[in-house]
Amino acid sequence: MKKKNQKRIRNRAWAWIVTAGLTIGSLTGCGSQTVEQTAQGEKTDGEVTITIWHDKEDAVTQVLEEEFAQLEPQIHVVLEKKSDLTEALKMVGNDPKAAPDMYFFAHDKIGVYAEMDILSPITDIIPAEELDAYMDNTIEAATYKGTVYQLPIYYETLLFMYNRLYMKDEEVPATTEELYAYMQENTRGGHYGFVEQHSTPYYAAGWINGFGGYILNDAGEPGLNLPETEEALAYHKKFVDLMPGETEYATVNTLFKEGMAHATIAGPWLIPTVRESGMDVGIASMPVIDETGKPIAPYMGVQGVQVLKNAAENKKDAVEQVLRVLMKDEVGIALAQASGCAPARENCYSYEEVSGDEVVMAMKETAENAVPMPNLPEMDVMWTVASGLLTDVNMAGNDVAESAEKAQKEALQLIESMK
Repeated sequence: MKKKNQKRIRNRAWAWIVTAGLTIGSLTGCGSQTVEQTAQGEKTDGEVTITIWHDKEDAVTQVLEEEFAQLEPQIHVVLEKKSDLTEALKMVGNDPKAAPDMYFFAHDKIGVYAEMDILSPITDIIPAEELDAYMDNTIEAATYKGTVYQLPIYYETLLFMYNRLYMKDEEVPATTEELYAYMQENTRGGHYGFVEQHSTPYYAAGWINGFGGYILNDAGEPGLNLPETEEALAYHKKFVDLMPGETEYATVNTLFKEGMAHATIAGPWLIPTVRESGMDVGIASMPVIDETGKPIAPYMGVQGVQVLKNAAENKKDAVEQVLRVLMKDEVGIALAQASGCAPARENCYSYEEVSGDEVVMAMKETAENAVPMPNLPEMDVMWTVASGLLTDVNMAGNDVAESAEKAQKEALQLIESMK
Protein backbone atom coordinates (compact mmCIF):
# COMPACT_ATOMS: atom_id res chain seq x y z
CA MET A 1 0.00 0.00 0.00
CA LYS A 2 2.86 2.38 0.84
CA LYS A 3 4.48 1.86 -2.58
CA LYS A 4 1.16 2.50 -4.32
CA ASN A 5 0.72 5.76 -2.40
CA GLN A 6 4.23 6.87 -3.27
CA LYS A 7 3.62 6.10 -6.93
CA ARG A 8 0.32 8.01 -6.86
CA ILE A 9 2.04 11.05 -5.31
CA ARG A 10 4.85 10.88 -7.88
CA ASN A 11 2.39 10.76 -10.77
CA ARG A 12 0.43 13.71 -9.36
CA ALA A 13 3.62 15.72 -8.95
CA TRP A 14 4.70 15.40 -12.54
CA ALA A 15 1.17 15.90 -13.83
CA TRP A 16 1.08 19.20 -11.97
CA ILE A 17 4.43 20.21 -13.41
CA VAL A 18 3.04 19.83 -16.93
CA THR A 19 -0.02 21.90 -16.05
CA ALA A 20 1.97 24.60 -14.26
CA GLY A 21 4.34 24.93 -17.18
CA LEU A 22 1.45 25.98 -19.40
CA THR A 23 -0.06 28.52 -17.00
CA ILE A 24 2.48 30.42 -14.94
CA GLY A 25 4.51 31.71 -17.84
CA SER A 26 1.35 33.30 -19.24
CA LEU A 27 0.90 35.45 -16.14
CA THR A 28 3.74 37.68 -17.18
CA GLY A 29 3.52 39.60 -20.46
CA CYS A 30 3.64 43.38 -20.71
CA GLY A 31 1.22 45.26 -22.93
CA SER A 32 -2.03 44.08 -24.43
CA GLN A 33 -3.40 40.71 -25.49
CA THR A 34 -1.16 38.56 -27.66
CA VAL A 35 -1.92 37.75 -31.28
CA GLU A 36 -0.81 34.40 -32.70
CA GLN A 37 1.84 34.64 -35.40
CA THR A 38 3.59 32.06 -37.52
CA ALA A 39 7.27 31.34 -37.75
CA GLN A 40 9.18 33.23 -40.40
CA GLY A 41 10.68 30.02 -41.52
CA GLU A 42 13.87 28.82 -43.01
CA LYS A 43 17.36 30.05 -43.54
CA THR A 44 17.55 32.85 -46.11
CA ASP A 45 20.55 34.56 -47.67
CA GLY A 46 22.15 34.95 -44.22
CA GLU A 47 25.21 32.89 -43.42
CA VAL A 48 23.76 31.84 -40.06
CA THR A 49 20.16 31.48 -38.93
CA ILE A 50 19.31 31.94 -35.26
CA THR A 51 15.88 30.69 -34.23
CA ILE A 52 14.28 32.15 -31.11
CA TRP A 53 11.13 30.64 -29.65
CA HIS A 54 8.89 33.05 -27.76
CA ASP A 55 5.36 33.69 -26.49
CA LYS A 56 5.30 37.47 -26.88
CA GLU A 57 2.79 39.91 -28.33
CA ASP A 58 3.28 41.60 -31.69
CA ALA A 59 4.31 44.94 -30.19
CA VAL A 60 7.34 43.28 -28.59
CA THR A 61 8.38 41.15 -31.56
CA GLN A 62 8.11 44.09 -33.95
CA VAL A 63 10.68 45.99 -31.91
CA LEU A 64 13.00 42.99 -31.91
CA GLU A 65 12.61 42.39 -35.64
CA GLU A 66 13.60 45.97 -36.37
CA GLU A 67 16.67 45.68 -34.16
CA PHE A 68 17.74 42.30 -35.52
CA ALA A 69 17.52 43.59 -39.09
CA GLN A 70 20.91 45.25 -38.60
CA LEU A 71 22.51 41.80 -38.41
CA GLU A 72 21.43 40.86 -41.94
CA PRO A 73 22.64 39.31 -44.18
CA GLN A 74 25.32 37.61 -42.07
CA ILE A 75 22.85 36.61 -39.35
CA HIS A 76 19.17 35.96 -39.95
CA VAL A 77 17.05 35.86 -36.79
CA VAL A 78 13.78 33.93 -36.88
CA LEU A 79 11.25 34.75 -34.15
CA GLU A 80 8.94 31.75 -33.86
CA LYS A 81 5.89 32.00 -31.63
CA LYS A 82 5.15 28.83 -29.62
CA SER A 83 1.96 28.65 -27.61
CA ASP A 84 3.23 25.47 -25.92
CA LEU A 85 6.80 26.66 -25.50
CA THR A 86 7.52 25.17 -22.07
CA GLU A 87 6.33 21.69 -22.96
CA ALA A 88 7.92 21.79 -26.40
CA LEU A 89 11.30 22.52 -24.83
CA LYS A 90 10.91 19.60 -22.46
CA MET A 91 10.25 17.36 -25.45
CA VAL A 92 12.95 18.53 -27.89
CA GLY A 93 15.41 20.58 -25.83
CA ASN A 94 18.09 17.91 -26.22
CA ASP A 95 17.51 17.47 -29.97
CA PRO A 96 19.63 19.96 -31.97
CA LYS A 97 17.54 19.34 -35.08
CA ALA A 98 14.25 20.27 -33.41
CA ALA A 99 15.22 22.68 -30.63
CA PRO A 100 15.60 26.44 -31.10
CA ASP A 101 18.88 28.26 -30.61
CA MET A 102 17.38 30.48 -27.93
CA TYR A 103 14.05 31.10 -26.27
CA PHE A 104 12.50 34.31 -24.93
CA PHE A 105 10.41 33.59 -21.85
CA ALA A 106 9.92 34.26 -18.14
CA HIS A 107 12.74 33.33 -15.79
CA ASP A 108 10.77 30.92 -13.61
CA LYS A 109 11.44 27.88 -15.84
CA ILE A 110 15.23 28.27 -15.79
CA GLY A 111 15.70 25.62 -13.11
CA VAL A 112 13.73 23.01 -15.03
CA TYR A 113 15.83 23.43 -18.17
CA ALA A 114 19.12 23.82 -16.31
CA GLU A 115 18.47 20.46 -14.66
CA MET A 116 17.79 19.02 -18.13
CA ASP A 117 21.28 20.31 -19.01
CA ILE A 118 20.09 22.07 -22.17
CA LEU A 119 21.05 25.65 -21.26
CA SER A 120 24.32 27.49 -21.68
CA PRO A 121 25.42 29.96 -19.00
CA ILE A 122 25.11 33.48 -20.35
CA THR A 123 28.54 34.23 -18.89
CA ASP A 124 30.06 31.68 -21.30
CA ILE A 125 29.16 34.17 -24.02
CA ILE A 126 28.95 37.60 -22.35
CA PRO A 127 31.59 38.54 -19.72
CA ALA A 128 30.10 38.61 -16.22
CA GLU A 129 31.17 42.20 -15.58
CA GLU A 130 28.93 43.41 -18.42
CA LEU A 131 25.92 42.16 -16.47
CA ASP A 132 26.61 44.84 -13.86
CA ALA A 133 24.60 47.15 -16.12
CA TYR A 134 21.42 45.30 -15.12
CA MET A 135 19.21 45.75 -12.07
CA ASP A 136 20.43 43.42 -9.33
CA ASN A 137 17.08 41.71 -8.84
CA THR A 138 16.81 40.85 -12.55
CA ILE A 139 20.19 39.10 -12.41
CA GLU A 140 19.09 37.37 -9.21
CA ALA A 141 16.03 36.08 -11.05
CA ALA A 142 18.21 34.90 -13.96
CA THR A 143 20.54 32.94 -11.67
CA TYR A 144 20.13 29.27 -10.81
CA LYS A 145 22.55 27.53 -8.45
CA GLY A 146 25.05 30.36 -8.84
CA THR A 147 24.97 30.44 -12.65
CA VAL A 148 23.32 33.12 -14.81
CA TYR A 149 21.23 31.43 -17.49
CA GLN A 150 19.18 34.34 -18.79
CA LEU A 151 19.92 37.72 -20.33
CA PRO A 152 17.16 39.87 -18.77
CA ILE A 153 15.26 42.15 -21.17
CA TYR A 154 12.39 43.51 -19.07
CA TYR A 155 10.48 42.69 -15.91
CA GLU A 156 6.96 42.97 -14.53
CA THR A 157 5.30 43.27 -11.15
CA LEU A 158 1.74 43.53 -9.99
CA LEU A 159 0.52 47.08 -9.39
CA PHE A 160 -1.96 48.78 -7.07
CA MET A 161 -4.41 50.56 -9.35
CA TYR A 162 -7.60 52.46 -8.68
CA ASN A 163 -10.54 54.08 -10.45
CA ARG A 164 -10.38 57.84 -9.89
CA LEU A 165 -14.13 58.10 -10.41
CA TYR A 166 -14.57 56.46 -7.00
CA MET A 167 -11.25 56.60 -5.17
CA LYS A 168 -9.71 60.05 -5.21
CA ASP A 169 -5.94 60.47 -5.19
CA GLU A 170 -6.05 61.73 -1.61
CA GLU A 171 -8.01 58.61 -0.57
CA VAL A 172 -5.43 56.12 -1.84
CA PRO A 173 -4.50 53.97 1.18
CA ALA A 174 -0.91 54.18 2.33
CA THR A 175 -1.32 51.19 4.65
CA THR A 176 -3.31 47.98 4.65
CA GLU A 177 -5.40 49.15 7.61
CA GLU A 178 -6.35 52.25 5.63
CA LEU A 179 -7.26 49.94 2.75
CA TYR A 180 -9.38 47.82 5.09
CA ALA A 181 -11.21 50.88 6.41
CA TYR A 182 -11.91 51.99 2.83
CA MET A 183 -13.25 48.53 2.00
CA GLN A 184 -15.56 48.58 5.02
CA GLU A 185 -16.99 51.94 3.98
CA ASN A 186 -17.39 51.21 0.28
CA THR A 187 -18.27 47.53 -0.03
CA ARG A 188 -22.03 47.60 -0.45
CA GLY A 189 -24.77 47.59 -3.07
CA GLY A 190 -22.81 45.42 -5.49
CA HIS A 191 -19.72 47.62 -5.24
CA TYR A 192 -16.42 46.57 -3.72
CA GLY A 193 -13.81 48.86 -2.23
CA PHE A 194 -11.03 46.52 -3.35
CA VAL A 195 -10.77 43.19 -5.17
CA GLU A 196 -7.93 40.86 -6.11
CA GLN A 197 -7.40 37.22 -7.02
CA HIS A 198 -7.09 36.50 -3.33
CA SER A 199 -6.89 32.72 -3.58
CA THR A 200 -4.41 32.56 -6.46
CA PRO A 201 -0.83 32.03 -5.18
CA TYR A 202 0.75 34.46 -7.66
CA TYR A 203 -1.36 37.25 -6.15
CA ALA A 204 -1.49 36.10 -2.52
CA ALA A 205 2.30 35.77 -2.47
CA GLY A 206 2.60 39.54 -2.05
CA TRP A 207 0.90 39.35 1.35
CA ILE A 208 2.92 36.30 2.40
CA ASN A 209 6.21 37.89 1.33
CA GLY A 210 5.27 41.10 3.14
CA PHE A 211 5.04 39.16 6.40
CA GLY A 212 8.43 37.52 5.84
CA GLY A 213 6.94 34.17 4.91
CA TYR A 214 7.36 32.34 1.61
CA ILE A 215 5.85 29.67 -0.57
CA LEU A 216 9.27 28.24 -1.52
CA ASN A 217 12.73 29.46 -0.51
CA ASP A 218 16.00 29.48 -2.44
CA ALA A 219 16.89 26.04 -1.11
CA GLY A 220 13.73 24.51 -2.54
CA GLU A 221 12.06 24.22 0.87
CA PRO A 222 8.33 24.98 1.20
CA GLY A 223 7.32 27.45 3.89
CA LEU A 224 3.56 27.01 4.04
CA ASN A 225 3.49 26.27 7.78
CA LEU A 226 5.95 28.96 8.86
CA PRO A 227 4.58 31.26 11.59
CA GLU A 228 5.06 34.22 9.22
CA THR A 229 3.11 32.52 6.43
CA GLU A 230 0.29 31.52 8.75
CA GLU A 231 0.16 35.04 10.19
CA ALA A 232 -0.10 36.46 6.66
CA LEU A 233 -2.94 34.10 5.76
CA ALA A 234 -4.87 34.91 8.93
CA TYR A 235 -4.43 38.66 8.47
CA HIS A 236 -5.30 38.57 4.77
CA LYS A 237 -8.52 36.65 5.51
CA LYS A 238 -10.30 39.72 6.88
CA PHE A 239 -9.73 41.47 3.54
CA VAL A 240 -10.93 38.39 1.66
CA ASP A 241 -14.17 38.48 3.64
CA LEU A 242 -14.97 41.85 2.02
CA MET A 243 -14.32 40.57 -1.51
CA PRO A 244 -16.39 38.34 -3.79
CA GLY A 245 -15.84 34.62 -3.39
CA GLU A 246 -15.14 34.23 -7.11
CA THR A 247 -11.46 34.93 -7.75
CA GLU A 248 -11.01 34.03 -11.40
CA TYR A 249 -8.90 36.42 -13.47
CA ALA A 250 -11.78 37.40 -15.75
CA THR A 251 -14.22 38.01 -12.90
CA VAL A 252 -11.93 40.20 -10.82
CA ASN A 253 -10.77 42.24 -13.80
CA THR A 254 -14.31 42.68 -15.09
CA LEU A 255 -15.44 44.04 -11.72
CA PHE A 256 -12.68 46.64 -11.86
CA LYS A 257 -13.08 47.47 -15.55
CA GLU A 258 -16.84 47.96 -15.22
CA GLY A 259 -16.53 50.21 -12.17
CA MET A 260 -17.93 47.74 -9.65
CA ALA A 261 -14.61 47.62 -7.78
CA HIS A 262 -12.83 50.82 -6.81
CA ALA A 263 -9.31 49.40 -6.62
CA THR A 264 -7.36 46.25 -7.36
CA ILE A 265 -3.92 44.70 -7.45
CA ALA A 266 -3.32 43.43 -10.97
CA GLY A 267 -0.71 43.13 -13.68
CA PRO A 268 0.30 45.94 -16.05
CA TRP A 269 -1.33 44.00 -18.88
CA LEU A 270 -4.72 45.13 -17.52
CA ILE A 271 -4.00 48.84 -17.93
CA PRO A 272 -4.51 49.15 -21.72
CA THR A 273 -7.87 47.41 -21.39
CA VAL A 274 -9.20 49.66 -18.63
CA ARG A 275 -7.93 52.78 -20.36
CA GLU A 276 -9.70 51.73 -23.55
CA SER A 277 -12.91 51.44 -21.51
CA GLY A 278 -12.56 55.12 -20.64
CA MET A 279 -11.45 54.70 -17.04
CA ASP A 280 -9.26 57.35 -15.44
CA VAL A 281 -7.00 54.80 -13.78
CA GLY A 282 -4.51 55.76 -11.11
CA ILE A 283 -1.43 53.80 -10.08
CA ALA A 284 -0.04 53.94 -6.55
CA SER A 285 2.56 52.37 -4.30
CA MET A 286 1.72 49.08 -2.65
CA PRO A 287 0.15 49.64 0.79
CA VAL A 288 2.43 49.07 3.77
CA ILE A 289 1.33 46.18 5.99
CA ASP A 290 0.69 47.66 9.43
CA GLU A 291 1.66 44.43 11.18
CA THR A 292 5.18 44.40 9.71
CA GLY A 293 5.91 47.91 8.47
CA LYS A 294 6.74 46.44 5.06
CA PRO A 295 4.79 46.90 1.81
CA ILE A 296 2.91 44.14 0.06
CA ALA A 297 5.72 42.47 -1.89
CA PRO A 298 4.46 40.69 -5.02
CA TYR A 299 6.40 38.32 -7.19
CA MET A 300 8.55 39.80 -9.93
CA GLY A 301 8.71 38.12 -13.32
CA VAL A 302 11.73 38.71 -15.55
CA GLN A 303 11.40 38.18 -19.28
CA GLY A 304 14.61 37.46 -21.13
CA VAL A 305 16.57 35.28 -23.51
CA GLN A 306 18.06 31.89 -22.68
CA VAL A 307 20.61 30.16 -24.93
CA LEU A 308 20.57 26.45 -25.63
CA LYS A 309 23.86 24.59 -25.32
CA ASN A 310 24.00 23.40 -28.90
CA ALA A 311 23.73 26.96 -30.20
CA ALA A 312 26.38 28.20 -27.78
CA GLU A 313 28.74 25.49 -28.96
CA ASN A 314 28.11 25.68 -32.71
CA LYS A 315 26.95 29.26 -33.35
CA LYS A 316 28.69 31.12 -30.55
CA ASP A 317 29.73 34.21 -32.55
CA ALA A 318 26.26 34.67 -34.01
CA VAL A 319 24.62 34.09 -30.63
CA GLU A 320 26.86 36.72 -29.07
CA GLN A 321 25.94 39.26 -31.73
CA VAL A 322 22.24 38.60 -31.15
CA LEU A 323 22.68 39.02 -27.39
CA ARG A 324 24.60 42.26 -27.88
CA VAL A 325 21.74 43.70 -29.92
CA LEU A 326 19.42 42.91 -27.01
CA MET A 327 21.84 44.54 -24.57
CA LYS A 328 21.49 47.97 -26.16
CA ASP A 329 19.69 50.69 -24.22
CA GLU A 330 17.72 51.44 -27.38
CA VAL A 331 15.97 48.06 -27.17
CA GLY A 332 14.81 48.64 -23.61
CA ILE A 333 13.60 52.14 -24.49
CA ALA A 334 11.74 50.94 -27.58
CA LEU A 335 10.02 48.14 -25.64
CA ALA A 336 8.96 50.59 -22.93
CA GLN A 337 7.44 52.86 -25.55
CA ALA A 338 5.83 50.09 -27.60
CA SER A 339 4.41 47.91 -24.85
CA GLY A 340 4.98 49.45 -21.41
CA CYS A 341 7.80 47.06 -20.54
CA ALA A 342 10.08 47.99 -17.64
CA PRO A 343 13.69 47.65 -18.88
CA ALA A 344 16.11 45.44 -16.98
CA ARG A 345 19.07 47.70 -17.81
CA GLU A 346 19.58 50.45 -15.23
CA ASN A 347 20.77 53.04 -17.72
CA CYS A 348 17.46 52.99 -19.60
CA TYR A 349 15.88 54.95 -16.74
CA SER A 350 18.06 57.95 -17.51
CA TYR A 351 16.02 58.50 -20.69
CA GLU A 352 12.83 60.57 -20.55
CA GLU A 353 11.02 58.05 -22.76
CA VAL A 354 11.32 55.58 -19.88
CA SER A 355 11.41 57.75 -16.75
CA GLY A 356 8.34 59.64 -17.95
CA ASP A 357 6.21 56.51 -18.25
CA GLU A 358 3.91 56.22 -15.22
CA VAL A 359 3.38 52.48 -15.50
CA VAL A 360 7.03 51.62 -16.03
CA MET A 361 8.14 53.75 -13.10
CA ALA A 362 5.43 52.25 -10.87
CA MET A 363 6.80 48.80 -11.67
CA LYS A 364 10.32 49.98 -10.91
CA GLU A 365 9.19 51.26 -7.52
CA THR A 366 7.31 48.05 -6.74
CA ALA A 367 10.30 46.00 -7.89
CA GLU A 368 12.41 47.49 -5.10
CA ASN A 369 10.48 45.31 -2.64
CA ALA A 370 9.25 42.57 -4.98
CA VAL A 371 10.52 39.00 -4.77
CA PRO A 372 11.69 37.26 -7.96
CA MET A 373 9.47 34.27 -8.67
CA PRO A 374 11.34 31.13 -7.60
CA ASN A 375 13.01 29.52 -10.61
CA LEU A 376 13.47 26.12 -8.99
CA PRO A 377 11.78 23.02 -10.48
CA GLU A 378 10.09 22.43 -7.12
CA MET A 379 8.00 25.56 -7.64
CA ASP A 380 5.97 23.77 -10.29
CA VAL A 381 4.22 21.62 -7.68
CA MET A 382 4.02 24.47 -5.16
CA TRP A 383 1.58 26.47 -7.28
CA THR A 384 -1.06 23.77 -6.93
CA VAL A 385 -0.40 23.01 -3.27
CA ALA A 386 -0.46 26.71 -2.34
CA SER A 387 -3.68 27.15 -4.30
CA GLY A 388 -5.27 24.37 -2.28
CA LEU A 389 -4.15 26.01 0.95
CA LEU A 390 -5.63 29.36 -0.06
CA THR A 391 -8.90 27.71 -1.04
CA ASP A 392 -9.08 25.90 2.30
CA VAL A 393 -8.51 29.10 4.28
CA ASN A 394 -10.24 31.74 2.17
CA MET A 395 -13.10 29.86 0.56
CA ALA A 396 -13.86 26.99 2.95
CA GLY A 397 -13.03 28.92 6.11
CA ASN A 398 -10.87 26.13 7.52
CA ASP A 399 -8.41 26.64 10.36
CA VAL A 400 -5.23 28.35 9.15
CA ALA A 401 -2.75 26.30 11.18
CA GLU A 402 -4.34 22.95 10.34
CA SER A 403 -4.64 23.80 6.66
CA ALA A 404 -1.05 25.06 6.51
CA GLU A 405 0.27 21.92 8.20
CA LYS A 406 -1.62 19.70 5.77
CA ALA A 407 -0.38 21.68 2.76
CA GLN A 408 3.22 21.66 4.01
CA LYS A 409 3.13 17.88 4.39
CA GLU A 410 1.71 17.47 0.89
CA ALA A 411 4.35 19.81 -0.56
CA LEU A 412 7.19 17.89 1.08
CA GLN A 413 5.85 14.59 -0.26
CA LEU A 414 5.52 15.93 -3.79
CA ILE A 415 8.98 17.49 -3.77
CA GLU A 416 10.47 14.25 -2.46
CA SER A 417 8.75 12.33 -5.25
CA MET A 418 10.51 14.52 -7.83
CA LYS A 419 13.96 13.31 -6.76
